[in-house]
Amino acid sequence: MPGMVLFGRRWAIASDDLVFPGVFELFVRVLWWIGILTLYLMHRGKLDCPGGVLLSSYLIVLIILLAVIICTVSAIVCVSMKGTICNPGPRKSMSKLLYVRLALFLPEMVWASLGAAWIEDGVQCDRTVGNGIIATVAVSWIIIASTVVTIVIVFDPLGGKMAPYPPAGPHHLDSCESSQLLNGLKTAATSVWETRIKFLCCCVGKDDRTRVAFSSTAELFSTYFSDTDLVPSDIAAGLALLHQQQDSIRNNQEPDEVVSHSPGPSQEADLDAELENCHHYMQFAAAAYGWPLYIYRNPFTGLCRIGGDCFRSRTTDYDLVGGDQLNCHFGSILQTTGLQYRDFIHVSFHDKVYELPFLVALDHRKESVVVAVRGTMSLQDILTDLSAESEPVDLECEVQDCWAHKGISQAARYVYRRLINDGILSQAFSIAPEYRLVIVGHSLGAGAAALLTIMLRSPYPRVRCYAFSPPRGLLSKSLYEYSKTFIVSLVLGKDVIPRLSVTNLEDLKRRILRVIAHCNKPKYKILLRACWYELFGGHPEDLPTELDGGDLTQPLLGERSLLAHGSPAYSFSSDSPLESPTKYPPLYPPGRIIHLEEVGTSGRFSCYPAARYSVKWSHESEFSKILIGPKMLTDHMPDILMRALDSVVSDRAACVSCPTQGGSSVEVA
Repeated sequence: MPGMVLFGRRWAIASDDLVFPGVFELFVRVLWWIGILTLYLMHRGKLDCPGGVLLSSYLIVLIILLAVIICTVSAIVCVSMKGTICNPGPRKSMSKLLYVRLALFLPEMVWASLGAAWIEDGVQCDRTVGNGIIATVAVSWIIIASTVVTIVIVFDPLGGKMAPYPPAGPHHLDSCESSQLLNGLKTAATSVWETRIKFLCCCVGKDDRTRVAFSSTAELFSTYFSDTDLVPSDIAAGLALLHQQQDSIRNNQEPDEVVSHSPGPSQEADLDAELENCHHYMQFAAAAYGWPLYIYRNPFTGLCRIGGDCFRSRTTDYDLVGGDQLNCHFGSILQTTGLQYRDFIHVSFHDKVYELPFLVALDHRKESVVVAVRGTMSLQDILTDLSAESEPVDLECEVQDCWAHKGISQAARYVYRRLINDGILSQAFSIAPEYRLVIVGHSLGAGAAALLTIMLRSPYPRVRCYAFSPPRGLLSKSLYEYSKTFIVSLVLGKDVIPRLSVTNLEDLKRRILRVIAHCNKPKYKILLRACWYELFGGHPEDLPTELDGGDLTQPLLGERSLLAHGSPAYSFSSDSPLESPTKYPPLYPPGRIIHLEEVGTSGRFSCYPAARYSVKWSHESEFSKILIGPKMLTDHMPDILMRALDSVVSDRAACVSCPTQGGSSVEVA
């Protein structure tokens, strides 16, 4: 539901968010109350000492005060359990209870201070009583400090600007007034987000590119978040509901309902060949991450294998550049690729906003010059990722409407300048003129590699690109179609990044708003069931929603109530297309897409669950929605992708008689 309004401002917490913290506080308070009551009953005969009357009074008043606090917190928990996310009517007394609860902090603080002062005065009583009172004072201040920290966390800097809706509802606002309110809120939100990002990235630097990235990121966040009135727990509940809804739809879907977008037989014929190429070149994409990924993949033996290289002096015949610990990086690169020092033309771990590390090597096995661009591994890379507005790309080709992700386009342009202007590619092809150019990368590096390949298409017509887990929001439609002839993308499972774009995020926001608005269960039950479902499984058909009618077709609050001042660009129809902001038009992933999709189920608690994957060519439309699931993040990890590729390729090679159709499955050990 919309955030609570206390002291005339909105807070980033809802009235149904107090169940779990309230239960925890009740647990601590009840134990504390029982302990103090036991202490008083067992030792009240020992309080006939100088100052004992004060200590006796202190314990009695504290017992009474704690009892009142326990009753108040119990009432808060009971009220917070009522209603639903969009039906806050049964919780209308929550603000009064919170005022009472906050008011009780004053006597608690005063009494804790008096108790500390009396103990400090050296009251001559039983030592056990004194230690018990010292403990009660300490616990009092710990709880008070925890409450202050919680208040700081749920403080919303924009809360004072969230004017309440008129009684008639937000849709009755004058359109001009609504637009002014929304624009003012967005401007304030952009300023707040920029301040937050600068604070979090204070060590990144303050050059012009960084400042541009700060502004772009802040505008993206304000565009996405400023027109909704949701608190973080609402989003968590919405994601949990969407996951169960998604699983329910998939379980009930008939086989003939599945629409196939697989390419024709000519593309199916080269699936095995392209899979083998992906398996080979993924080693270079992983090597570009340097020693952190290598140590992560080999936690017990990795440091021993590359430790000697970290202290080796830099002696090489080629122009190898980079930052600190280049030799540690180089040792891991050699171990990952299996190449020799002499096979590398250039290695750069220079890392700034819009400037990515990359390496250039001679791959004699495939007779290719390989350029591998590193994926996201630093705050600078994250800022590059989040500079998500579109910008025109100047290319030497006849493609119209060439638009691309701004941050990734800038990063690709930087690598392009280094390769061409610094003569790196010329040096490589002077050594191996008959080799062809192959550009690879993972995640952010995959996006930069795809754009770099398009930029190099004119001088190097034979160039190929293998993009592993590339972002969806990368290329305009025309560039996506153009890239199909020379770029192959590989996506694993429910990986969120190949489905991630501003358009898809808007779609996800709309789906969250819709499922929340039609929720017929309290939020705490949704979150508890979501935890159980993720840990132990269950039946996704038991959805706590009424999306197709029922008793909740007219909830007290609807989708519009979850929008800040009625965002005019938001569409409430589930079938209507989304209106993308002009700076964020729909963008698409690069090239043809190979999808490794897990089939069947594996144990939730097994350390090495056996998984089976279907391998097929997929159309970009199959990645037009963000899928919710526990593997949406892990499927993006390069080590997981490498492990799946290892098993898929080895099993397909072993099973010579297996069918090569797109739906063939293999066992992952």
